[in-house]
Amino acid sequence: MRKFLYSWRFYSFGREQYQECMGNIFSNNLLNLRHGNSIIAIFACCFAFFPIVFEKDILKAGIFLGVALIALLISFYSNFLMQQINIKRRVIFLLLSLYYANLMLFGTYISVWVNQERPATVFFILLICALQLFINPPQFNLSLALSAMAIFIVSTILCKDPEIWIYDVTIVALAGSLSIYFNWHITKLRMGMEISTTKLEEELNKYVDQSITDELTQLRNRRDFMQTFQRFLSNYRASDDWLCVALADIDFFKFYNDHYGHPKGDDCLRSIGEVLNSLNSLGVYAARVGGEEFALLWFEKDPSHVDKIVHHWTNAIRDLKIPHEKSKVSGYVTMSIGVYIVRCGSPHDTQELYDLADKALYTAKGSGRNCTIVCGDEIKQYKITPKDE
Repeated sequence: MRKFLYSWRFYSFGREQYQECMGNIFSNNLLNLRHGNSIIAIFACCFAFFPIVFEKDILKAGIFLGVALIALLISFYSNFLMQQINIKRRVIFLLLSLYYANLMLFGTYISVWVNQERPATVFFILLICALQLFINPPQFNLSLALSAMAIFIVSTILCKDPEIWIYDVTIVALAGSLSIYFNWHITKLRMGMEISTTKLEEELNKYVDQSITDELTQLRNRRDFMQTFQRFLSNYRASDDWLCVALADIDFFKFYNDHYGHPKGDDCLRSIGEVLNSLNSLGVYAARVGGEEFALLWFEKDPSHVDKIVHHWTNAIRDLKIPHEKSKVSGYVTMSIGVYIVRCGSPHDTQELYDLADKALYTAKGSGRNCTIVCGDEIKQYKITPKDE
């Protein structure tokens, strides 16, 4: 029995996955609430026309118009909630309950109170259609269906002759059971599709991430850098005045590999990658575009703030204190950096800016390495060395 209940409540999918999946599916009920109540409002208004024109029955017409008004209010409020970001599930539960209560009033009035001498075919159709419109947790759907069936059966027994209500009770029990059964299977199928889609999206995101990530340093690779570079160049914000493009090389990395071995070289690259990844907190995008070559992109409001990024970056590299006995500029691993600054909206393309930053990098190498050269269209070239920090 416990196993049956566990499966019936969809917990066989896993409780956490069930909650997440049902949350995603359940929010779609707002769209169905809007459409379903709009249809009920139209039908109720049509039904109100005949009592007003032909029967002169204001009470009957008022009940139909009241149903239409409630349905319209639920429809409008559902549309309003669809514009919100965070929607409490209890609000959706309440709207669904009001929807079913309004539908019960409409269906019971037509099938029982107005037509006491005829079977209630209309109500059966309404009940079955209404329950298939929404994806609900099984216990909520069961309680709604049983409540609707109980109200209808009691109303039928009280208002109709035995030869009629026996037929109605039998049919409504059959219709209610079928609606519960089919709604449960539709919900299970929908959940299976949702979970499969989520898993496929996760796998796709995983493969996409792997295709744009450098495995060794966990930085973005050259492919992602060129795409991001183009996006930075064309989609800057109104508050961004300057785009900074930086290229950097590890000084005498070939000598480092030859002396310490490639495994140590890989460890060195990983450490550099961790430093550059940490610059993300400062709004700096970093990528590995070659063996020991790295590229960075970021925006600045004031060009003078570039020095702070460079200082933070080079100080972090220095604090690693990775020994480099074969370096000609320091006893530890250092980097040469070239930074090119351009005003956002300039006519430069990505390749041109890349070449200008590369030229600044080679200037830094020609100036003794272990330094940074900063330049730009409107920036006078200057040099930052460790003693300046």
